[in-house]
Amino acid sequence: MPDDRATEAATAFPEVASFVRGIAFADLPPDVVSQATRCLLDLIGVAAAGTRTRASGIACSYAASQLCGRDETARILFDGRRAGIAGAAFAGATTIDAIDGHDGHALTKGHAGVAILPALLALCDGAYRNHAIGGHEFLNCLTLGYEIATRAGIPQHATVPEYHCSGSWNSIGCAAVAGRLLSFDEARIVEALGIAEYFGPRGQMVRTCDTPSMVKDGSGWGAHVGITAAWLAREGFTGAPAVTVEGADTKPYWTDLGTRWRIREQYFKAYPVCRWAQPAVEAALAVQREHGFFAEDIAHVSIESFREAIALGSQCGIPNTTEDAQYSLRYPVAAALVFGRLGAEEVGLPKLADPLVRRMLGIMALTENAEYSCLFPAERWARVQVTLSDGRTLVSQPAEARGSPENPLATGELRAKYFELAEPVLGRPRAERIERLVDDLRHGDGLPQLLEELLQPA
Repeated sequence: MPDDRATEAATAFPEVASFVRGIAFADLPPDVVSQATRCLLDLIGVAAAGTRTRASGIACSYAASQLCGRDETARILFDGRRAGIAGAAFAGATTIDAIDGHDGHALTKGHAGVAILPALLALCDGAYRNHAIGGHEFLNCLTLGYEIATRAGIPQHATVPEYHCSGSWNSIGCAAVAGRLLSFDEARIVEALGIAEYFGPRGQMVRTCDTPSMVKDGSGWGAHVGITAAWLAREGFTGAPAVTVEGADTKPYWTDLGTRWRIREQYFKAYPVCRWAQPAVEAALAVQREHGFFAEDIAHVSIESFREAIALGSQCGIPNTTEDAQYSLRYPVAAALVFGRLGAEEVGLPKLADPLVRRMLGIMALTENAEYSCLFPAERWARVQVTLSDGRTLVSQPAEARGSPENPLATGELRAKYFELAEPVLGRPRAERIERLVDDLRHGDGLPQLLEELLQPA
Protein backbone atom coordinates (compact mmCIF):
# COMPACT_ATOMS: atom_id res chain seq x y z
CA MET A 1 0.00 0.00 0.00
CA PRO A 2 1.17 3.62 -0.47
CA ASP A 3 3.24 5.03 2.37
CA ASP A 4 0.92 7.30 4.37
CA ARG A 5 3.53 8.36 6.91
CA ALA A 6 4.52 11.99 7.17
CA THR A 7 8.03 12.63 5.91
CA GLU A 8 10.61 14.67 7.77
CA ALA A 9 10.09 17.52 5.30
CA ALA A 10 6.30 17.38 5.55
CA THR A 11 4.45 20.63 5.98
CA ALA A 12 0.81 20.64 7.10
CA PHE A 13 -1.49 23.27 5.62
CA PRO A 14 -4.68 24.30 7.40
CA GLU A 15 -6.66 25.03 4.22
CA VAL A 16 -6.53 24.02 0.58
CA ALA A 17 -5.93 27.61 -0.54
CA SER A 18 -2.98 27.96 1.82
CA PHE A 19 -1.50 24.79 0.33
CA VAL A 20 -1.90 26.14 -3.20
CA ARG A 21 -0.14 29.38 -2.25
CA GLY A 22 2.40 28.03 0.18
CA ILE A 23 3.73 24.68 -1.04
CA ALA A 24 7.35 24.95 -2.15
CA PHE A 25 9.71 22.64 -4.01
CA ALA A 26 11.73 22.26 -0.80
CA ASP A 27 8.63 20.71 0.83
CA LEU A 28 8.52 17.86 -1.69
CA PRO A 29 10.15 14.63 -0.53
CA PRO A 30 12.77 13.27 -2.98
CA ASP A 31 10.59 10.33 -4.02
CA VAL A 32 7.71 12.70 -4.79
CA VAL A 33 10.00 14.73 -7.07
CA SER A 34 11.08 11.52 -8.79
CA GLN A 35 7.47 10.46 -9.22
CA ALA A 36 6.61 13.83 -10.74
CA THR A 37 9.35 13.44 -13.34
CA ARG A 38 8.15 9.91 -14.14
CA CYS A 39 4.60 11.17 -14.57
CA LEU A 40 5.83 14.00 -16.78
CA LEU A 41 7.87 11.80 -19.12
CA ASP A 42 5.07 9.25 -19.38
CA LEU A 43 2.53 11.95 -20.27
CA ILE A 44 4.83 13.37 -22.93
CA GLY A 45 5.18 9.97 -24.58
CA VAL A 46 1.43 9.46 -24.61
CA ALA A 47 0.94 12.98 -25.99
CA ALA A 48 3.34 12.28 -28.85
CA ALA A 49 1.44 9.14 -29.80
CA GLY A 50 -1.85 11.01 -29.43
CA THR A 51 -0.90 13.50 -32.14
CA ARG A 52 -1.45 10.77 -34.72
CA THR A 53 -5.11 10.36 -33.84
CA ARG A 54 -8.02 11.98 -35.64
CA ALA A 55 -9.40 13.20 -32.30
CA SER A 56 -6.25 15.21 -31.64
CA GLY A 57 -6.24 16.70 -35.12
CA ILE A 58 -9.84 17.86 -34.80
CA ALA A 59 -9.32 19.31 -31.31
CA CYS A 60 -6.13 21.18 -32.20
CA SER A 61 -7.66 22.70 -35.33
CA TYR A 62 -10.75 23.70 -33.38
CA ALA A 63 -8.70 25.33 -30.64
CA ALA A 64 -6.49 27.21 -33.11
CA SER A 65 -9.45 28.52 -35.09
CA GLN A 66 -12.23 28.93 -32.53
CA LEU A 67 -10.65 29.11 -29.05
CA CYS A 68 -8.34 31.97 -29.95
CA GLY A 69 -6.98 34.50 -27.53
CA ARG A 70 -6.29 38.16 -28.20
CA ASP A 71 -3.94 39.44 -25.51
CA GLU A 72 -2.82 36.13 -24.00
CA THR A 73 -2.13 33.09 -26.15
CA ALA A 74 -0.11 29.91 -25.89
CA ARG A 75 1.19 27.29 -28.30
CA ILE A 76 -0.60 23.96 -28.46
CA LEU A 77 1.27 20.86 -27.27
CA PHE A 78 3.18 19.21 -30.15
CA ASP A 79 1.28 21.38 -32.62
CA GLY A 80 2.84 24.86 -32.50
CA ARG A 81 -0.26 26.83 -33.46
CA ARG A 82 -1.51 29.40 -30.98
CA ALA A 83 -4.81 29.50 -29.13
CA GLY A 84 -6.07 31.20 -26.02
CA ILE A 85 -4.61 29.81 -22.78
CA ALA A 86 -7.74 27.74 -22.12
CA GLY A 87 -7.89 26.65 -25.76
CA ALA A 88 -4.29 25.41 -25.75
CA ALA A 89 -4.96 23.50 -22.54
CA PHE A 90 -8.08 21.94 -24.09
CA ALA A 91 -6.24 20.79 -27.21
CA GLY A 92 -3.28 19.38 -25.29
CA ALA A 93 -5.45 17.44 -22.87
CA THR A 94 -7.55 16.04 -25.72
CA THR A 95 -4.36 14.91 -27.47
CA ILE A 96 -3.17 13.01 -24.39
CA ASP A 97 -6.64 11.60 -23.77
CA ALA A 98 -6.78 10.30 -27.36
CA ILE A 99 -4.36 7.49 -26.45
CA ASP A 100 -5.49 5.77 -23.27
CA GLY A 101 -1.98 5.18 -21.98
CA HIS A 102 -1.62 7.92 -19.35
CA ASP A 103 -1.33 7.56 -15.60
CA GLY A 104 -4.27 7.43 -13.21
CA HIS A 105 -5.46 6.78 -9.67
CA ALA A 106 -7.51 3.78 -8.59
CA LEU A 107 -9.90 5.58 -6.24
CA THR A 108 -10.65 8.38 -8.70
CA LYS A 109 -11.29 5.84 -11.45
CA GLY A 110 -9.65 8.40 -13.69
CA HIS A 111 -6.76 10.66 -14.54
CA ALA A 112 -5.24 13.89 -13.22
CA GLY A 113 -2.06 14.50 -15.22
CA VAL A 114 -3.80 14.43 -18.60
CA ALA A 115 -5.30 17.85 -17.82
CA ILE A 116 -2.72 19.26 -15.39
CA LEU A 117 0.26 19.07 -17.76
CA PRO A 118 -1.35 20.82 -20.78
CA ALA A 119 -2.80 23.49 -18.50
CA LEU A 120 0.61 24.08 -16.92
CA LEU A 121 2.34 24.22 -20.31
CA ALA A 122 -0.21 26.73 -21.61
CA LEU A 123 0.24 28.89 -18.52
CA CYS A 124 4.03 28.82 -18.82
CA ASP A 125 3.98 29.68 -22.52
CA GLY A 126 1.19 32.21 -22.21
CA ALA A 127 0.28 34.22 -19.15
CA TYR A 128 3.41 33.35 -17.20
CA ARG A 129 6.04 33.37 -19.95
CA ASN A 130 7.66 36.62 -18.80
CA HIS A 131 8.08 35.47 -15.20
CA ALA A 132 11.07 33.69 -13.74
CA ILE A 133 9.68 30.18 -13.34
CA GLY A 134 12.30 27.44 -13.33
CA GLY A 135 12.41 23.68 -13.31
CA HIS A 136 11.79 23.40 -9.58
CA GLU A 137 8.62 25.49 -9.67
CA PHE A 138 7.39 23.62 -12.76
CA LEU A 139 7.65 20.29 -10.91
CA ASN A 140 6.16 21.90 -7.81
CA CYS A 141 3.13 23.08 -9.80
CA LEU A 142 2.75 19.71 -11.52
CA THR A 143 2.75 17.98 -8.13
CA LEU A 144 0.35 20.56 -6.72
CA GLY A 145 -2.05 19.89 -9.59
CA TYR A 146 -1.95 16.15 -9.01
CA GLU A 147 -2.61 16.59 -5.30
CA ILE A 148 -5.60 18.89 -5.72
CA ALA A 149 -7.15 17.03 -8.65
CA THR A 150 -6.78 13.58 -7.12
CA ARG A 151 -8.18 14.73 -3.79
CA ALA A 152 -11.12 16.33 -5.58
CA GLY A 153 -11.84 13.13 -7.48
CA ILE A 154 -11.85 10.75 -4.52
CA PRO A 155 -14.56 12.54 -2.49
CA GLN A 156 -16.61 13.23 -5.59
CA HIS A 157 -16.87 9.50 -6.22
CA ALA A 158 -17.57 8.90 -2.54
CA THR A 159 -20.37 11.47 -2.23
CA VAL A 160 -22.31 11.53 -5.51
CA PRO A 161 -24.28 8.61 -6.97
CA GLU A 162 -23.15 8.84 -10.59
CA TYR A 163 -19.74 8.03 -12.03
CA HIS A 164 -18.49 11.21 -13.72
CA CYS A 165 -15.64 11.70 -16.15
CA SER A 166 -12.20 12.87 -15.01
CA GLY A 167 -12.81 16.36 -16.42
CA SER A 168 -15.34 16.92 -13.66
CA TRP A 169 -12.61 16.98 -11.04
CA ASN A 170 -9.24 17.46 -12.79
CA SER A 171 -10.60 20.91 -13.71
CA ILE A 172 -10.19 21.82 -10.02
CA GLY A 173 -6.50 20.89 -10.13
CA CYS A 174 -5.99 23.04 -13.22
CA ALA A 175 -7.67 25.99 -11.52
CA ALA A 176 -5.39 25.55 -8.51
CA VAL A 177 -2.24 25.60 -10.66
CA ALA A 178 -3.46 28.69 -12.50
CA GLY A 179 -4.33 30.41 -9.23
CA ARG A 180 -0.83 29.84 -7.92
CA LEU A 181 0.93 31.07 -11.06
CA LEU A 182 -1.35 34.10 -11.23
CA SER A 183 -0.45 34.90 -7.59
CA PHE A 184 -4.04 34.81 -6.33
CA ASP A 185 -4.70 35.46 -2.67
CA GLU A 186 -6.47 32.71 -0.75
CA ALA A 187 -9.94 34.18 -1.20
CA ARG A 188 -9.54 34.31 -4.99
CA ILE A 189 -8.21 30.75 -5.07
CA VAL A 190 -11.34 29.62 -3.25
CA GLU A 191 -13.50 31.34 -5.87
CA ALA A 192 -11.53 29.77 -8.74
CA LEU A 193 -11.91 26.28 -7.28
CA GLY A 194 -15.63 26.85 -6.85
CA ILE A 195 -16.07 28.01 -10.45
CA ALA A 196 -14.07 25.06 -11.75
CA GLU A 197 -16.08 22.55 -9.78
CA TYR A 198 -19.43 24.03 -10.83
CA PHE A 199 -18.56 24.31 -14.53
CA GLY A 200 -16.57 21.07 -14.67
CA PRO A 201 -18.00 18.63 -17.25
CA ARG A 202 -19.97 16.04 -15.31
CA GLY A 203 -20.08 13.66 -18.23
CA GLN A 204 -21.58 10.24 -17.50
CA MET A 205 -18.52 8.06 -17.86
CA VAL A 206 -20.42 4.80 -18.20
CA ARG A 207 -21.88 6.05 -21.48
CA THR A 208 -18.48 6.33 -23.14
CA CYS A 209 -17.40 2.99 -21.65
CA ASP A 210 -20.47 1.30 -23.18
CA THR A 211 -20.28 3.16 -26.50
CA PRO A 212 -16.76 4.53 -27.01
CA SER A 213 -16.23 7.83 -28.83
CA MET A 214 -13.84 10.75 -28.94
CA VAL A 215 -15.35 12.40 -25.86
CA LYS A 216 -13.28 9.90 -23.85
CA ASP A 217 -12.76 11.05 -20.24
CA GLY A 218 -13.75 14.69 -20.65
CA SER A 219 -10.27 15.89 -19.73
CA GLY A 220 -10.01 18.35 -22.60
CA TRP A 221 -12.92 20.31 -21.20
CA GLY A 222 -11.61 19.76 -17.67
CA ALA A 223 -8.42 21.60 -18.60
CA HIS A 224 -10.38 24.30 -20.43
CA VAL A 225 -12.73 24.83 -17.48
CA GLY A 226 -9.88 24.98 -14.96
CA ILE A 227 -8.10 27.75 -16.86
CA THR A 228 -11.37 29.57 -17.57
CA ALA A 229 -12.26 29.45 -13.86
CA ALA A 230 -9.00 31.15 -12.94
CA TRP A 231 -9.45 33.86 -15.58
CA LEU A 232 -12.99 34.54 -14.39
CA ALA A 233 -11.90 34.65 -10.75
CA ARG A 234 -9.12 37.06 -11.70
CA GLU A 235 -11.80 39.49 -12.89
CA GLY A 236 -13.95 39.07 -9.77
CA PHE A 237 -16.33 36.32 -10.91
CA THR A 238 -17.45 34.27 -7.89
CA GLY A 239 -18.06 30.55 -7.52
CA ALA A 240 -17.44 29.46 -3.93
CA PRO A 241 -17.84 27.11 -2.31
CA ALA A 242 -16.51 24.03 -4.08
CA VAL A 243 -18.41 21.41 -2.11
CA THR A 244 -15.98 18.68 -3.17
CA VAL A 245 -13.31 20.71 -1.38
CA GLU A 246 -15.21 22.45 1.41
CA GLY A 247 -18.27 20.33 2.08
CA ALA A 248 -18.63 18.90 5.57
CA ASP A 249 -18.59 15.33 4.28
CA THR A 250 -15.54 15.90 2.08
CA LYS A 251 -13.31 17.84 4.49
CA PRO A 252 -11.64 14.68 5.85
CA TYR A 253 -10.14 14.00 2.43
CA TRP A 254 -8.13 17.22 2.63
CA THR A 255 -6.73 17.18 6.18
CA ASP A 256 -3.38 15.59 5.32
CA LEU A 257 -2.27 17.99 2.57
CA GLY A 258 1.50 18.23 2.73
CA THR A 259 1.89 15.00 4.68
CA ARG A 260 0.32 12.38 2.40
CA TRP A 261 1.27 12.69 -1.27
CA ARG A 262 -1.38 11.33 -3.59
CA ILE A 263 0.99 11.55 -6.55
CA ARG A 264 2.76 8.56 -5.03
CA GLU A 265 -0.41 6.53 -5.56
CA GLN A 266 -0.70 7.10 -9.30
CA TYR A 267 -0.46 4.03 -11.50
CA PHE A 268 1.28 3.82 -14.86
CA LYS A 269 -0.20 1.84 -17.72
CA ALA A 270 1.72 -0.90 -19.44
CA TYR A 271 -0.69 -0.76 -22.39
CA PRO A 272 -2.58 2.10 -24.11
CA VAL A 273 -6.08 0.85 -23.30
CA CYS A 274 -8.55 1.30 -20.46
CA ARG A 275 -7.09 0.26 -17.11
CA TRP A 276 -10.05 -2.01 -16.55
CA ALA A 277 -9.01 -4.23 -19.48
CA GLN A 278 -5.39 -4.56 -18.44
CA PRO A 279 -5.72 -7.37 -15.86
CA ALA A 280 -7.19 -9.61 -18.57
CA VAL A 281 -4.39 -8.66 -20.96
CA GLU A 282 -1.83 -9.58 -18.29
CA ALA A 283 -3.57 -12.91 -17.67
CA ALA A 284 -3.76 -13.77 -21.37
CA LEU A 285 -0.14 -12.92 -22.09
CA ALA A 286 1.02 -14.86 -19.00
CA VAL A 287 -0.77 -18.02 -20.21
CA GLN A 288 0.65 -17.59 -23.70
CA ARG A 289 4.20 -17.09 -22.43
CA GLU A 290 3.95 -20.06 -20.10
CA HIS A 291 2.61 -22.53 -22.66
CA GLY A 292 3.99 -21.15 -25.90
CA PHE A 293 0.93 -21.48 -28.15
CA PHE A 294 0.00 -19.28 -31.11
CA ALA A 295 -3.22 -17.44 -31.76
CA GLU A 296 -3.96 -19.85 -34.60
CA ASP A 297 -4.06 -22.68 -32.03
CA ILE A 298 -6.89 -21.13 -29.99
CA ALA A 299 -10.42 -22.53 -30.17
CA HIS A 300 -12.01 -20.51 -27.36
CA VAL A 301 -11.16 -17.81 -24.80
CA SER A 302 -13.06 -17.20 -21.57
CA ILE A 303 -12.45 -14.06 -19.51
CA GLU A 304 -13.58 -13.51 -15.91
CA SER A 305 -13.31 -10.00 -14.49
CA PHE A 306 -15.18 -7.36 -12.52
CA ARG A 307 -18.49 -5.93 -13.70
CA GLU A 308 -17.16 -2.67 -15.12
CA ALA A 309 -14.50 -4.45 -17.17
CA ILE A 310 -17.00 -6.93 -18.58
CA ALA A 311 -19.21 -4.03 -19.69
CA LEU A 312 -16.42 -2.20 -21.56
CA GLY A 313 -17.49 -1.57 -25.13
CA SER A 314 -20.58 -3.68 -24.64
CA GLN A 315 -22.59 -1.66 -27.15
CA CYS A 316 -20.01 -1.23 -29.91
CA GLY A 317 -19.60 -4.80 -31.20
CA ILE A 318 -16.52 -5.27 -33.39
CA PRO A 319 -14.14 -2.29 -32.94
CA ASN A 320 -13.93 -0.01 -35.97
CA THR A 321 -12.12 2.98 -34.41
CA THR A 322 -9.19 3.41 -32.05
CA GLU A 323 -11.66 4.63 -29.42
CA ASP A 324 -13.58 1.35 -29.76
CA ALA A 325 -10.33 -0.57 -29.32
CA GLN A 326 -9.19 1.37 -26.26
CA TYR A 327 -12.53 1.06 -24.44
CA SER A 328 -12.97 -2.66 -25.01
CA LEU A 329 -12.20 -5.81 -23.07
CA ARG A 330 -12.37 -8.22 -25.99
CA TYR A 331 -10.16 -6.33 -28.41
CA PRO A 332 -7.05 -5.75 -26.23
CA VAL A 333 -7.01 -9.41 -25.20
CA ALA A 334 -7.45 -10.56 -28.80
CA ALA A 335 -4.75 -8.21 -30.09
CA ALA A 336 -2.31 -9.20 -27.33
CA LEU A 337 -2.76 -12.89 -28.13
CA VAL A 338 -2.40 -12.35 -31.88
CA PHE A 339 0.53 -9.92 -31.88
CA GLY A 340 2.20 -10.93 -28.60
CA ARG A 341 2.23 -7.29 -27.49
CA LEU A 342 -0.10 -4.32 -27.10
CA GLY A 343 1.13 -0.84 -27.97
CA ALA A 344 -0.11 2.24 -29.81
CA GLU A 345 0.25 0.48 -33.17
CA GLU A 346 -1.96 -2.39 -32.01
CA VAL A 347 -4.86 -0.05 -31.21
CA GLY A 348 -4.48 1.77 -34.54
CA LEU A 349 -6.82 1.36 -37.49
CA PRO A 350 -4.77 -1.06 -39.65
CA LYS A 351 -4.55 -3.64 -36.85
CA LEU A 352 -8.28 -3.47 -36.08
CA ALA A 353 -9.03 -5.18 -39.38
CA ASP A 354 -6.59 -8.06 -38.90
CA PRO A 355 -8.47 -11.27 -39.83
CA LEU A 356 -6.99 -13.27 -36.97
CA VAL A 357 -7.99 -10.59 -34.44
CA ARG A 358 -11.51 -10.58 -35.88
CA ARG A 359 -11.68 -14.35 -35.54
CA MET A 360 -10.50 -14.13 -31.94
CA LEU A 361 -13.24 -11.65 -31.09
CA GLY A 362 -15.82 -14.21 -32.18
CA ILE A 363 -14.57 -17.00 -29.92
CA MET A 364 -14.53 -15.06 -26.64
CA ALA A 365 -16.91 -15.34 -23.69
CA LEU A 366 -17.01 -12.78 -20.88
CA THR A 367 -18.20 -13.57 -17.36
CA GLU A 368 -18.49 -11.36 -14.30
CA ASN A 369 -16.67 -12.63 -11.23
CA ALA A 370 -18.61 -11.43 -8.17
CA GLU A 371 -15.55 -11.52 -5.93
CA TYR A 372 -13.58 -9.32 -8.34
CA SER A 373 -16.53 -6.90 -8.55
CA CYS A 374 -16.52 -6.49 -4.77
CA LEU A 375 -12.84 -5.56 -4.80
CA PHE A 376 -13.25 -2.83 -7.45
CA PRO A 377 -12.17 0.01 -7.67
CA ALA A 378 -9.35 -0.37 -5.16
CA GLU A 379 -8.30 -3.61 -6.86
CA ARG A 380 -8.84 -4.81 -10.46
CA TRP A 381 -8.56 -8.55 -11.21
CA ALA A 382 -9.10 -10.94 -14.10
CA ARG A 383 -8.58 -14.57 -15.00
CA VAL A 384 -8.37 -16.02 -18.51
CA GLN A 385 -9.03 -19.55 -19.73
CA VAL A 386 -7.80 -20.59 -23.17
CA THR A 387 -9.01 -23.75 -24.92
CA LEU A 388 -6.73 -24.93 -27.72
CA SER A 389 -7.75 -26.79 -30.86
CA ASP A 390 -5.96 -29.90 -29.58
CA GLY A 391 -8.38 -30.05 -26.63
CA ARG A 392 -6.12 -28.66 -23.92
CA THR A 393 -7.58 -26.08 -21.51
CA LEU A 394 -5.14 -23.59 -19.98
CA VAL A 395 -6.12 -21.37 -17.04
CA SER A 396 -4.20 -18.32 -15.86
CA GLN A 397 -3.57 -17.29 -12.31
CA PRO A 398 -5.71 -14.34 -11.16
CA ALA A 399 -3.96 -11.26 -12.55
CA GLU A 400 -3.83 -7.58 -11.68
CA ALA A 401 -2.80 -4.73 -13.92
CA ARG A 402 0.86 -3.85 -13.56
CA GLY A 403 2.03 -0.32 -12.84
CA SER A 404 0.42 0.39 -9.47
CA PRO A 405 2.57 1.30 -6.44
CA GLU A 406 2.05 -2.27 -5.20
CA ASN A 407 2.95 -3.81 -8.58
CA PRO A 408 5.14 -1.17 -10.23
CA LEU A 409 6.61 -0.97 -13.68
CA ALA A 410 10.40 -0.91 -13.56
CA THR A 411 12.12 2.34 -14.46
CA GLY A 412 13.54 0.68 -17.56
CA GLU A 413 10.11 -0.46 -18.68
CA LEU A 414 8.66 3.04 -18.26
CA ARG A 415 11.54 4.45 -20.26
CA ALA A 416 11.04 1.87 -22.99
CA LYS A 417 7.33 2.74 -23.10
CA TYR A 418 8.17 6.43 -23.52
CA PHE A 419 10.48 5.78 -26.47
CA GLU A 420 8.07 3.32 -28.06
CA LEU A 421 5.39 6.02 -28.06
CA ALA A 422 7.53 9.10 -28.74
CA GLU A 423 10.23 7.98 -31.15
CA PRO A 424 7.98 7.18 -34.16
CA VAL A 425 6.51 10.68 -33.90
CA LEU A 426 9.43 12.83 -32.73
CA GLY A 427 12.46 10.88 -33.91
CA ARG A 428 15.11 9.46 -31.60
CA PRO A 429 17.26 12.63 -31.16
CA ARG A 430 14.31 14.82 -30.13
CA ALA A 431 12.89 12.13 -27.86
CA GLU A 432 16.29 11.80 -26.15
CA ARG A 433 16.61 15.58 -25.71
CA ILE A 434 13.21 15.70 -24.06
CA GLU A 435 14.15 12.86 -21.71
CA ARG A 436 17.32 14.70 -20.64
CA LEU A 437 15.48 18.00 -20.16
CA VAL A 438 12.80 16.34 -18.01
CA ASP A 439 15.53 14.96 -15.77
CA ASP A 440 17.21 18.39 -15.62
CA LEU A 441 14.08 19.91 -14.08
CA ARG A 442 14.79 18.32 -10.72
CA HIS A 443 18.05 20.31 -10.65
CA GLY A 444 16.17 23.50 -11.51
CA ASP A 445 17.39 23.59 -15.11
CA GLY A 446 16.08 23.10 -18.62
CA LEU A 447 12.54 24.45 -18.56
CA PRO A 448 12.82 26.98 -21.43
CA GLN A 449 14.41 24.36 -23.66
CA LEU A 450 11.80 21.76 -22.67
CA LEU A 451 8.96 24.13 -23.48
CA GLU A 452 10.42 24.68 -26.95
CA GLU A 453 10.65 20.93 -27.55
CA LEU A 454 7.07 20.29 -26.39
CA LEU A 455 5.41 23.24 -28.09
CA GLN A 456 6.86 22.79 -31.57
CA PRO A 457 4.99 20.61 -34.09
CA ALA A 458 5.49 16.87 -33.75
